[in-house]
Amino acid sequence: MALATVRSCALDGVRPRPITVEVHIGGGLPGMSIVGLPNSAVREARDRVRAALSHLGFRMPQVKVTVNLAPADVPKDGGRFDLPIALGLLLATRQLPAGCLDSMVVVGELGLGGELRLVPGALPVALSLYGSDDTLLLPATCVEEAALASRTPLLWADSLDAAVAALRERRAGVTGGRARCRPYAGSPGSGTAADADAPDMSDVIGQPAARRALEIAAAGGHALLMHGAPGTGKSMLARRLPGLCPPLSEGEALELASIRSVAGLPMETVDRHVRAYRAPHHTASAAALVGGGQGCAPGEISLAHNGILFLDELAEFPRRVLDALREPLETGSVCVSRAARRADYPARFQLVAAMNPCPCGYHGEAGRCRCGAEEVRRYRARVSGPLLDRIDLGVALRREAVHPGIDGALPESSAAIAQRVHEAARRQQHRQGGCNARLPPRALRALVAPGSPAAALLAAAGARWQLSRRGVDRILAVARTVADLAGHDAVSDGDLAEALAFRSDEAVASEDGAMPTGCRSAG
Repeated sequence: MALATVRSCALDGVRPRPITVEVHIGGGLPGMSIVGLPNSAVREARDRVRAALSHLGFRMPQVKVTVNLAPADVPKDGGRFDLPIALGLLLATRQLPAGCLDSMVVVGELGLGGELRLVPGALPVALSLYGSDDTLLLPATCVEEAALASRTPLLWADSLDAAVAALRERRAGVTGGRARCRPYAGSPGSGTAADADAPDMSDVIGQPAARRALEIAAAGGHALLMHGAPGTGKSMLARRLPGLCPPLSEGEALELASIRSVAGLPMETVDRHVRAYRAPHHTASAAALVGGGQGCAPGEISLAHNGILFLDELAEFPRRVLDALREPLETGSVCVSRAARRADYPARFQLVAAMNPCPCGYHGEAGRCRCGAEEVRRYRARVSGPLLDRIDLGVALRREAVHPGIDGALPESSAAIAQRVHEAARRQQHRQGGCNARLPPRALRALVAPGSPAAALLAAAGARWQLSRRGVDRILAVARTVADLAGHDAVSDGDLAEALAFRSDEAVASEDGAMPTGCRSAG
């Protein structure tokens, strides 16, 4: 009888959980059983391991093999345990030298011919080993991703026999050039050259209030709702927001990369150091948006972590789907719970939404809209008050009277706006270590001195619009961002007045064709 142990890991959301793979070879009828709460993909590892060992000429013991994945109460899924099971079996049968897997964490999926295949979550596993003396053994296809975690020693191979050879060399004190510690290439916080083909604000003709709202949203990380008829530029403006936002810091880039790694998505967003931009269709389910489904996969709000979630045709989303965003907007995280498992994902996203004023989209335009008042009311009621209360900025877009090429004025470019945005973001980072949208209530309420004209203005607006305490805090956060864009050390009356003009829920509450109360109208 022989027993071998190999260290591996499972994923709980984006957090790796240590797993010990125990391989026991004892008497009994030939066969392999895997215990420790494996799902179907893990149980099928016995066939993949047996075929790979046979194909590569390794000896498969003709006795009972028991594989235990400990701790036994943690669900295991995927093919990530194929390689540790195979190596544990070779270690137990002395086809690998003892001690060659000491200080080693192993993940990898096997093909029937012994090739090693990509597994999701290589980056969070590598990040979890930061500062330890452990080496991560993984498929060669995962190296570029895992290498984003600088200072984590990596050992990689493209097949099982290559991994065995590398381990034998490692035990003998010869690296063979396979082990390599690769640092992160570049600093995400430094930014990159602008993409010449990226959408630019110079393409947007007119809409001065909407452009200003977009600038404030980019500078402070505020949620934004654009409200207007089709063709007024709502989607066009939203697509240009990533080009205005500050670049990702190194920590933010690695957080986003870890989520994409778990979801099995490529790393190009991190390589470009720009914020994620996700725009799910309005037919998306709650599980697609928030997360869940088979394996508790991350949803769109987590894939937009530290970035932008754009919901076009907001009122066309099912109300229960939209209301699922309320808690993540407050907490910056989401807990996806299912009967068999639970996963926690970060979800600190910036919500940007667009909607029409009525079902046909032309409310207030004489001769074009045939929607009745009750129909308009029901349409706008699809977006709940609690969700609107969490949106900082609202702007109504009106159809422009001029056409491109007639007005000789050249619109301001994204680069010019981004310069102001980045300077305002640096002020916020220096002052409080984060954007204004995430300031705690106590800090927000200290921005306006009691008895000042600004305090009186805020009190009057609160009474007129029956604002909640959260609504007042959202106005103060926007006012602080307006002050940062203007270079003001303190929030002035004018800063607060501009923040009140962009109060978001008033943009939807108006039921006539005129400019909504409390919402600036473009044009």
